[in-house]
Amino acid sequence: MDFKARHLQLLAADQPFNFEKTALALFRYQSAHNPVYSDYLQHLGRSPESVTRLEDIPYLPIEFFKTHEVKTGAFEPEVTFYSSGTTQMTRSRHQVASLDLYLRTTQRIFESFYGPLTDYVVLALLPSYLEQGGSSLVAMVDYFVKQSGQEEEGFYLRNHDQLLQTVKAAQQKGKKVLLIGVSYALLDWADELQGREDFSHVTIMETGGMKGRRREMIREELHTYLKQGFGVEAIHSEYGMTELLSQAYSLGDGFFHPGYTLRVLLRDLNDPFDIRPDMRTGGINIIDLANVDSCAFLETKDIGRLKPDGTFEVLGRFDNSDIRGCNLLVV
Repeated sequence: MDFKARHLQLLAADQPFNFEKTALALFRYQSAHNPVYSDYLQHLGRSPESVTRLEDIPYLPIEFFKTHEVKTGAFEPEVTFYSSGTTQMTRSRHQVASLDLYLRTTQRIFESFYGPLTDYVVLALLPSYLEQGGSSLVAMVDYFVKQSGQEEEGFYLRNHDQLLQTVKAAQQKGKKVLLIGVSYALLDWADELQGREDFSHVTIMETGGMKGRRREMIREELHTYLKQGFGVEAIHSEYGMTELLSQAYSLGDGFFHPGYTLRVLLRDLNDPFDIRPDMRTGGINIIDLANVDSCAFLETKDIGRLKPDGTFEVLGRFDNSDIRGCNLLVV
């Protein structure tokens, strides 16, 4: 059995594994079989043999997904995911060898925090993602809708009246409702509702993103407004991006809990190669073990705060970085 098969078998098994050992093995594999990452390491003068800890790993700037084919090994992608953005922006491309791997990973991560999808009616307000196409988020939510076994339509553009009737019908059946939406679309509906409807059985989950449609807000302001509009006590959040196959979730307290394939490390805001386990605020680096066919070690443009238990908070973005739709914050 080759390395990739063993790695995927380890991720698929319902058993705990040593994250650091697994990540370091994946690093050595990708440093040898990912041309873009290998060239990046050579440019830095870093040999794979010098890497013995997660903090030693050079993390690939996420912008490479805009300018290069970030692939480990030779394969024809089953699907290519594209980041959201305006016509003036270069969109990131993530070429995915196995759509099934992505979908199964997303389901396992979601259910580890929220329970079986079959307990839910999954509804989505993701108009801009649907209109642009190629969204990993849309693919995930569409899969969730199918796995739930629901009879209800899952996706809605701006037909709020029909969406409200679907929410009410699901509540009458005693089903939990998951409403996942881009921030501006949720705000538009919250404007109409003004707390007049019963959403006590609904989990409201925002994925970030104003898309230039509304004024940018810090998270506290956004969540306060949504809580008032929907009449709920908490707003949940999903942290994901085109370049990742794994997600993290905030269960309403503002701190994201990484999925079992995900880990966040922080780098110094002025020195991207200064990564220390005791750092509590800095640039967010991510290890995604599900990115076996692209690059698992990514330097994002997000700024965050990391707690000792591995949960993290997103505080903002580096200056001059593109606005993106996965929990954009403004500081």
